[in-house]
Amino acid sequence: MEFDDDARLDTSHIDDARGRGGAGPDLGGLPGGFGTGAKLGGGGLIGLVVVIVIAFLSSRGDGFATNDMLEPSTTVGDQSATEVARECRTGADANERQDCRIVAVVNSVQRYWSDTFARSGVTYRPARTQLFSNRTYSGCGPASSATGPFYCPADETVYVDLTFFDALSQPPFNAAGGPFAQAYVIGHEYGHHVQNLLGRSAGADRQGATSGSVRLELQADCYAGVWAANAVSTGFVTEITPEDIAQGLDAAAAVGDDRIQESAGGRSNPDSYTHGTSAQRQRWFQRGYDTADPTSCDTFSGRI
Repeated sequence: MEFDDDARLDTSHIDDARGRGGAGPDLGGLPGGFGTGAKLGGGGLIGLVVVIVIAFLSSRGDGFATNDMLEPSTTVGDQSATEVARECRTGADANERQDCRIVAVVNSVQRYWSDTFARSGVTYRPARTQLFSNRTYSGCGPASSATGPFYCPADETVYVDLTFFDALSQPPFNAAGGPFAQAYVIGHEYGHHVQNLLGRSAGADRQGATSGSVRLELQADCYAGVWAANAVSTGFVTEITPEDIAQGLDAAAAVGDDRIQESAGGRSNPDSYTHGTSAQRQRWFQRGYDTADPTSCDTFSGRI
């Protein structure tokens, strides 16, 4: 995945909170790098993997905390970017630095959705992205680096601790990783923002193989694929290669309910699914990429 060296990056929607973490309650963690404060839909945080192992371990009675046990929080707020504003100015920077790459992907994703909404006569409201380390506070409650990347509808912000991308290549994920695997994660979280703007995310808090939460997550995967198909047209990305798409598909498989549950030492339990199987996540990402059309991402009608 390459960016146009001359593309001008916009950091105005990026909050660089790295180094400001560490305050607040200790949320603990789960095997494989998961936190315990996840809840889908409504005002709860929505993430790529944020509730998969939580739901699995809760069903086994392992006694981990739930969101109801966490203390109330305040949001980090509209912080101005710091390091990213200094260092992430062009596409050339994105080709050299991971944090600048995330900025470039966010710019590309938001330009695509802004243009797509505009063609439908609807105004797109940009989301913010916060880069944090250790712990943070969101409009959906406190979170830690163990939570994984997530989107909070309450403050319309995507939260990312960049160390997650290292964890993605370790158990229970065991993904190959790579720049486009990271881009897939960002595209997925911004898919949740699109759902929020369209009024889709509320109420998808059930578990199960055909539940609303699974359908919500698969649609976000599809939206990530749609963005990937249109990424070059945004002016930030110069090329998406077959190798890039392979990285995305590998990452999608790595965060399937069945694969994570089995890797965590148990068996796959469809009744506790919240995100979809590896095959489903790959299929819907691929569908979005092949069609390049968000209207093809209707996971709420028929079989998934």
